[in-house]
Amino acid sequence: MIEVKNLYHSYTNDKKFAVEDVSFKIEKSEIFGFLGPSGAGKSTTQNILLGLLQLQKGSATIDGYDVKNASDKLFNSIGVSFEQSNLYSKLTGLENLDFYRNLFSVETEDPKKLLDMVGLGNDGKKRASAYSKGMKHRLTFARSMLNKPKIWFLDEPTTGLDPATAENIISIIREKNKDGATVFLTTHNMHVADTLCDRVGFIDEGKIVLMDSPRNLKLKYGKKLVDIEYDKNGKSVKESLSYIDKKDQKKLNEIINSGKVEMMHTKEATLAEIFIQVTGRGLV
Repeated sequence: MIEVKNLYHSYTNDKKFAVEDVSFKIEKSEIFGFLGPSGAGKSTTQNILLGLLQLQKGSATIDGYDVKNASDKLFNSIGVSFEQSNLYSKLTGLENLDFYRNLFSVETEDPKKLLDMVGLGNDGKKRASAYSKGMKHRLTFARSMLNKPKIWFLDEPTTGLDPATAENIISIIREKNKDGATVFLTTHNMHVADTLCDRVGFIDEGKIVLMDSPRNLKLKYGKKLVDIEYDKNGKSVKESLSYIDKKDQKKLNEIINSGKVEMMHTKEATLAEIFIQVTGRGLV
């Protein structure tokens, strides 16, 4: 659905690239996470794909359309939720959605249904200027679903949201993906990426440094350890034991067979830890 080859972009028209030799392919109905800290090149890449920035060097296609010559047919099939909400503040939430639905020449969703989905069903008649930051973000997210997009660009879809609302947004993304939507997700929230993505690409200083499924990355970079807490003579003891070292394996089995295990889990690497391992810096 999306294919990018050898993409370059410089804001200064010189060899100082914000995006440098970036290539990736996203299959139909895949959720692909584009992960990296602020300034890494995530938004630049997304904006080139959306036609908001000129493609300077390389190639990019979406659903077979060259982004250099994108047509209305392509934009009718794309949904976009920006991190920064861009709404008409003097219009109500419902009026914002009604206005945007008229820009499409395809069947659209019922705006009231979308407001209910994102928890704004009782706020549709309020002006957007009266919305909190989180409410504006949810309205922007709802707007991105108006045209039932086949290809869905989501930029930090849970930013500024409380945990319950964020989980609702994640559930909506997962459900739409099951219905066939291809998702290009840009984020530095590793929990969201780990929860949703079939594959992730780490971008740092304009270059893709790693790409694979979250599972494969955690298996490759994680430590082969089990953290275990157990009762020993009336006291709680914590240990980290290797499940590939024979001596630790024997001790682990003895503890489990004692029936005194209180808590136990494998020591998997998080995506944030993997990013730090690969790049030497964090995701801020």
